[in-house]
Amino acid sequence: MSEPAPTAPPPTALGPLAVGVDIGGTKVAAGVVDARGRVLRRTRRDTPHRSKSPRHVEDTIVAVVEDLVAHGDDVVAVGIGAAGFVAADRSTVVFAPHLSWRQEPLRESLGRRLALPVFVDNDANAAAWAEHRFGAGRGESHLVMVNLGTGIGGGIVLDGRVVRGRFGIAGEFGHMRVVPDGLRCECGNRGCWEQYASGNALVREARALMSANSPVATDLFARVGGRPEDLTGPLVTEAAREGDALARELLGEIGRWLGVGIADLAAALDPGTFVIGGGVSAAGDLLLGPARQAFAGQLTGRGYRPSAKIVQAELGNEAGLVGAADLARVGAAGMAWADAGDTAMPSGGAAVPADGT
Repeated sequence: MSEPAPTAPPPTALGPLAVGVDIGGTKVAAGVVDARGRVLRRTRRDTPHRSKSPRHVEDTIVAVVEDLVAHGDDVVAVGIGAAGFVAADRSTVVFAPHLSWRQEPLRESLGRRLALPVFVDNDANAAAWAEHRFGAGRGESHLVMVNLGTGIGGGIVLDGRVVRGRFGIAGEFGHMRVVPDGLRCECGNRGCWEQYASGNALVREARALMSANSPVATDLFARVGGRPEDLTGPLVTEAAREGDALARELLGEIGRWLGVGIADLAAALDPGTFVIGGGVSAAGDLLLGPARQAFAGQLTGRGYRPSAKIVQAELGNEAGLVGAADLARVGAAGMAWADAGDTAMPSGGAAVPADGT
């Protein structure tokens, strides 16, 4: 008699499950994530308009979590990744410009409505953790993630722990000043890194040439019907991939500035790997090639020290929810190696000592 065909183990056989929620300015994406970082079930809703009260966003979070846990999965915790400043206690959203949250006690509020431990973190911290655990940084104990989008954000994992800083606001790399008295940044300072190495910088430079009717911008003009205001970063990347000389030059310039800033981060943090994520990273080696070259030329002690790798992120748009879920899962289990040495207290539960006991 032939042996029965093997069947896949149920998800809970691979470790406890957690729900991850990634909250941005336009969407609330959530999923049930297993211990291997696989998203087993997903849902997504629009983020309530920023002019509404924080309660509206909280209602949306509760709705997506309840929708996911209604399927009967053995979920042990909920992780929230929020775009904004999150206090070191992983409880309070200090400031989230797109969500109308100011000193919002989010973990406490959600803990009253959800029958699960809740952990809150910055979305970039969550994405960095996901890449460290399951993505481009697997096996790397010292990792820095740089997210290139509208601006520049990031996360830090050192000795296998998320580094949040004394006040929870570590990783705001975009506001390092790389050009004294340079371009004005939205933060109020001049010369911030994100003014030179972000999606906004890429589009700004392309539109400037188009608005000046530069002949080198002919292809970009054609792609947007002669309307510079319709140009986007993905369109510039598409043009570069198809061989447009200007688009390639602009991405190369962004890449060189990326390498300069990464060299500064290497001097401060000395990671083994830099993971580059965010929408601009879709350009791949058109961006990372110039970044690696500039990094090699700017690195302090170059030629006499090991050099970090610079790699493209692997998990894409799901990194935030995967990382938020995994941080919540290990936090609820008292695995202190995920908590950067702090004391994490899930809502409704006892504190988890930093030594894991």
